[in-house]
Amino acid sequence: MNRTRIVAIDLAKNVFQVCEVVPPSRVIKNVAVKRDRLLAVIRQYDSATTLIAMEACGSSNYWGREFQALGFEVRLIPAQHVKAFTRVQKNDSGDALAIAEACQRPDLHAVPVKTLQQQDLALRVRARERLVANRTALINVIRCMLAEYGIVLAKSRKKVIAAIPDLLEDSRLLSEFDLLIQGFEALGLFVVMIGDGVTTS
Repeated sequence: MNRTRIVAIDLAKNVFQVCEVVPPSRVIKNVAVKRDRLLAVIRQYDSATTLIAMEACGSSNYWGREFQALGFEVRLIPAQHVKAFTRVQKNDSGDALAIAEACQRPDLHAVPVKTLQQQDLALRVRARERLVANRTALINVIRCMLAEYGIVLAKSRKKVIAAIPDLLEDSRLLSEFDLLIQGFEALGLFVVMIGDGVTTS
Protein backbone atom coordinates (compact mmCIF):
# COMPACT_ATOMS: atom_id res chain seq x y z
CA MET A 1 0.00 0.00 0.00
CA ASN A 2 1.49 3.34 -1.02
CA ARG A 3 -1.10 5.55 0.68
CA THR A 4 -0.06 7.48 3.79
CA ARG A 5 -3.58 7.75 5.19
CA ILE A 6 -6.58 5.44 5.46
CA VAL A 7 -10.12 6.68 5.91
CA ALA A 8 -12.32 3.75 6.90
CA ILE A 9 -16.07 4.27 6.81
CA ASP A 10 -18.64 2.15 8.60
CA LEU A 11 -21.67 2.67 6.37
CA ALA A 12 -25.16 3.18 7.74
CA LYS A 13 -28.49 4.69 6.72
CA ASN A 14 -28.13 8.15 8.27
CA VAL A 15 -25.04 8.39 10.49
CA PHE A 16 -21.68 7.02 9.34
CA GLN A 17 -18.58 6.31 11.40
CA VAL A 18 -15.39 7.72 9.86
CA CYS A 19 -12.05 6.46 11.17
CA GLU A 20 -8.86 8.18 9.98
CA VAL A 21 -5.71 6.12 10.45
CA VAL A 22 -2.05 6.66 9.64
CA PRO A 23 -0.78 3.15 8.84
CA PRO A 24 -0.31 0.85 10.43
CA SER A 25 -2.32 1.76 13.52
CA ARG A 26 -2.20 5.43 14.58
CA VAL A 27 -5.79 6.62 14.90
CA ILE A 28 -6.13 10.32 14.12
CA LYS A 29 -9.88 10.46 14.67
CA ASN A 30 -12.89 8.19 14.80
CA VAL A 31 -16.07 10.23 14.55
CA ALA A 32 -19.72 10.03 13.57
CA VAL A 33 -20.69 11.91 10.41
CA LYS A 34 -24.23 12.56 9.16
CA ARG A 35 -25.10 11.38 5.68
CA ASP A 36 -25.43 14.85 4.17
CA ARG A 37 -21.95 15.76 5.44
CA LEU A 38 -20.04 12.67 4.33
CA LEU A 39 -18.88 13.86 0.90
CA ALA A 40 -17.82 17.22 2.31
CA VAL A 41 -15.75 15.46 4.98
CA ILE A 42 -14.06 13.19 2.43
CA ARG A 43 -13.27 16.12 0.12
CA GLN A 44 -11.02 17.50 2.86
CA TYR A 45 -8.53 14.68 2.25
CA ASP A 46 -5.88 14.49 -0.45
CA SER A 47 -6.98 11.84 -2.95
CA ALA A 48 -3.35 11.21 -3.94
CA THR A 49 -2.36 10.05 -0.46
CA THR A 50 -5.63 8.77 1.02
CA LEU A 51 -7.21 5.34 0.67
CA ILE A 52 -10.94 4.99 1.33
CA ALA A 53 -11.95 1.63 2.83
CA MET A 54 -15.45 0.29 3.45
CA GLU A 55 -17.03 -3.06 4.17
CA ALA A 56 -18.67 -4.51 1.05
CA CYS A 57 -22.39 -4.16 1.74
CA GLY A 58 -25.65 -2.84 0.31
CA SER A 59 -24.67 0.78 -0.29
CA SER A 60 -20.90 0.38 -0.65
CA ASN A 61 -20.95 0.39 -4.46
CA TYR A 62 -22.83 3.69 -4.54
CA TRP A 63 -20.43 5.36 -2.11
CA GLY A 64 -17.46 3.73 -3.82
CA ARG A 65 -18.43 5.36 -7.12
CA GLU A 66 -18.94 8.71 -5.38
CA PHE A 67 -15.45 8.60 -3.85
CA GLN A 68 -13.83 7.35 -7.05
CA ALA A 69 -15.38 10.31 -8.85
CA LEU A 70 -13.46 12.52 -6.40
CA GLY A 71 -10.23 10.75 -7.41
CA PHE A 72 -9.82 8.42 -4.42
CA GLU A 73 -8.68 4.82 -4.47
CA VAL A 74 -11.46 2.76 -2.90
CA ARG A 75 -11.26 -0.68 -1.33
CA LEU A 76 -14.35 -2.69 -0.48
CA ILE A 77 -13.51 -5.27 2.16
CA PRO A 78 -15.44 -8.58 2.32
CA ALA A 79 -17.39 -8.81 5.57
CA GLN A 80 -15.58 -11.94 6.77
CA HIS A 81 -12.23 -10.13 6.68
CA VAL A 82 -13.61 -7.20 8.68
CA LYS A 83 -15.16 -9.55 11.23
CA ALA A 84 -11.73 -11.01 12.01
CA PHE A 85 -10.64 -7.60 13.33
CA THR A 86 -13.83 -6.68 15.18
CA ARG A 87 -13.50 -6.31 18.93
CA VAL A 88 -15.56 -8.38 21.35
CA GLN A 89 -17.68 -5.34 22.21
CA LYS A 90 -19.20 -4.39 18.86
CA ASN A 91 -19.90 -0.71 18.14
CA ASP A 92 -19.63 1.70 15.21
CA SER A 93 -16.21 3.10 16.11
CA GLY A 94 -14.85 -0.41 16.59
CA ASP A 95 -16.28 -1.51 13.26
CA ALA A 96 -14.69 1.44 11.43
CA LEU A 97 -11.33 0.67 13.05
CA ALA A 98 -11.68 -3.00 12.07
CA ILE A 99 -12.19 -1.92 8.44
CA ALA A 100 -9.04 0.22 8.61
CA GLU A 101 -7.04 -2.70 9.98
CA ALA A 102 -8.45 -5.29 7.58
CA CYS A 103 -7.71 -3.23 4.47
CA GLN A 104 -3.98 -3.28 5.29
CA ARG A 105 -3.67 -7.05 5.09
CA PRO A 106 -1.22 -7.95 2.28
CA ASP A 107 -3.23 -11.04 1.31
CA LEU A 108 -6.55 -9.20 1.14
CA HIS A 109 -8.66 -9.65 -1.99
CA ALA A 110 -10.79 -6.51 -2.11
CA VAL A 111 -14.13 -6.48 -3.88
CA PRO A 112 -14.08 -4.18 -6.94
CA VAL A 113 -16.55 -1.31 -6.97
CA LYS A 114 -19.33 -2.14 -9.44
CA THR A 115 -20.08 0.30 -12.23
CA LEU A 116 -23.67 1.51 -12.45
CA GLN A 117 -24.24 -0.85 -15.40
CA GLN A 118 -22.83 -3.83 -13.48
CA GLN A 119 -24.96 -3.01 -10.47
CA ASP A 120 -28.09 -2.61 -12.60
CA LEU A 121 -27.53 -6.05 -14.15
CA ALA A 122 -26.79 -7.67 -10.77
CA LEU A 123 -29.95 -6.19 -9.25
CA ARG A 124 -32.03 -7.26 -12.22
CA VAL A 125 -30.74 -10.83 -12.03
CA ARG A 126 -31.32 -10.91 -8.26
CA ALA A 127 -34.86 -9.58 -8.67
CA ARG A 128 -35.61 -12.18 -11.34
CA GLU A 129 -34.27 -14.98 -9.14
CA ARG A 130 -36.49 -13.81 -6.27
CA LEU A 131 -39.54 -13.66 -8.52
CA VAL A 132 -38.84 -17.12 -9.94
CA ALA A 133 -38.51 -18.48 -6.39
CA ASN A 134 -41.82 -16.85 -5.42
CA ARG A 135 -43.49 -18.24 -8.53
CA THR A 136 -42.23 -21.74 -7.72
CA ALA A 137 -43.53 -21.40 -4.16
CA LEU A 138 -46.90 -20.29 -5.47
CA ILE A 139 -47.07 -23.27 -7.84
CA ASN A 140 -46.47 -25.55 -4.86
CA VAL A 141 -49.27 -23.81 -2.93
CA ILE A 142 -51.61 -24.33 -5.90
CA ARG A 143 -50.69 -28.02 -6.14
CA CYS A 144 -51.19 -28.56 -2.40
CA MET A 145 -54.53 -26.74 -2.48
CA LEU A 146 -55.72 -28.85 -5.39
CA ALA A 147 -54.63 -32.03 -3.63
CA GLU A 148 -57.10 -31.15 -0.86
CA TYR A 149 -59.82 -31.50 -3.51
CA GLY A 150 -58.40 -34.73 -4.87
CA ILE A 151 -56.88 -33.04 -7.91
CA VAL A 152 -53.28 -34.10 -8.50
CA LEU A 153 -51.05 -32.19 -10.91
CA ALA A 154 -47.56 -32.97 -12.12
CA LYS A 155 -44.71 -30.91 -10.68
CA SER A 156 -43.96 -29.37 -14.05
CA ARG A 157 -44.64 -25.62 -14.13
CA LYS A 158 -45.84 -25.84 -17.73
CA LYS A 159 -48.35 -28.56 -16.87
CA VAL A 160 -49.72 -26.54 -13.98
CA ILE A 161 -50.10 -23.50 -16.24
CA ALA A 162 -51.76 -25.60 -18.95
CA ALA A 163 -54.27 -26.92 -16.42
CA ILE A 164 -55.35 -23.49 -15.16
CA PRO A 165 -58.19 -22.81 -17.68
CA ASP A 166 -59.93 -26.08 -16.79
CA LEU A 167 -59.33 -25.54 -13.08
CA LEU A 168 -61.03 -22.15 -13.17
CA GLU A 169 -64.17 -23.88 -14.47
CA ASP A 170 -64.13 -26.54 -11.74
CA SER A 171 -67.12 -25.96 -9.43
CA ARG A 172 -65.44 -27.84 -6.59
CA LEU A 173 -62.92 -25.06 -6.02
CA LEU A 174 -63.51 -22.07 -3.78
CA SER A 175 -63.72 -18.55 -5.21
CA GLU A 176 -60.44 -17.75 -3.41
CA PHE A 177 -58.71 -20.04 -5.90
CA ASP A 178 -59.38 -17.45 -8.62
CA LEU A 179 -57.43 -14.86 -6.63
CA LEU A 180 -54.55 -17.29 -6.20
CA ILE A 181 -54.43 -17.90 -9.94
CA GLN A 182 -54.54 -14.17 -10.67
CA GLY A 183 -51.59 -13.66 -8.34
CA PHE A 184 -49.73 -16.50 -10.00
CA GLU A 185 -50.34 -15.10 -13.49
CA ALA A 186 -49.24 -11.61 -12.43
CA LEU A 187 -46.09 -13.01 -10.84
CA GLY A 188 -45.33 -14.97 -14.00
CA LEU A 189 -45.72 -11.80 -16.06
CA PHE A 190 -43.24 -9.96 -13.85
CA VAL A 191 -40.74 -12.79 -14.22
CA VAL A 192 -41.02 -12.63 -18.01
CA MET A 193 -40.70 -8.84 -18.06
CA ILE A 194 -37.70 -8.61 -15.76
CA GLY A 195 -36.05 -11.67 -17.27
CA ASP A 196 -36.13 -10.36 -20.83
CA GLY A 197 -32.61 -10.52 -22.20
CA VAL A 198 -31.01 -11.48 -18.89
CA THR A 199 -28.81 -14.56 -18.64
CA THR A 200 -28.59 -16.04 -15.15
CA SER A 201 -26.38 -19.03 -15.86
